[in-house]
Amino acid sequence: MLKRIFDLFFSMVGLIILAPFLFIISISIIFDSRGGIFYTQKRVGKDNIDFSMFKFRTMRTGSDKKGLLTIGDKDSRITNVGYFLRKYKIDELPQLINILKGNMSFVGPRPEVRKYVDLYSSDQLIVLSIRPGITDFSSLDFINESEILSQSSNPEETYINEIMQLKLELCKKYIKEKSFRTDLKIITKTILKIIGK
Repeated sequence: MLKRIFDLFFSMVGLIILAPFLFIISISIIFDSRGGIFYTQKRVGKDNIDFSMFKFRTMRTGSDKKGLLTIGDKDSRITNVGYFLRKYKIDELPQLINILKGNMSFVGPRPEVRKYVDLYSSDQLIVLSIRPGITDFSSLDFINESEILSQSSNPEETYINEIMQLKLELCKKYIKEKSFRTDLKIITKTILKIIGK
């Protein structure tokens, strides 16, 4: 209950305070490349139910048809403004809307696309027992995931067999240790990591 109150209050406050900044970003996206301001993608949330997750659009329209994974900072599909938004995780800010709607929380396992969730073992499905979040232990450890994948000769295979498995273990760790205090620590560490970039 405390977690949900925290999520509701700070997502509303965040959207109000950041409104001028979000407007500037929206205008920048429009002038930088053709396409909409937002990118919505079906992700799998709590209780294995699909929902639409919001992000600022950082790629050229139709880029997801060429693959779901982003490979390195120099992925040619990413727009000029998109590089900046991704580097500082600003593209994730529209997920404050998801938090208001109750699809997501500030802290929780990062929501995955159905294609990869279908590969989860019965043990790994426990990560779908709570609301997904904007950040968690796996987000901290794999904040440079796209750069890691850029070093692989087969990025998708590396993601499925290595990175995804490690991320799921970290998600399960979060579920075991979840508390309001843990959430505050993760939020603080996430902000510091982003500033550090």
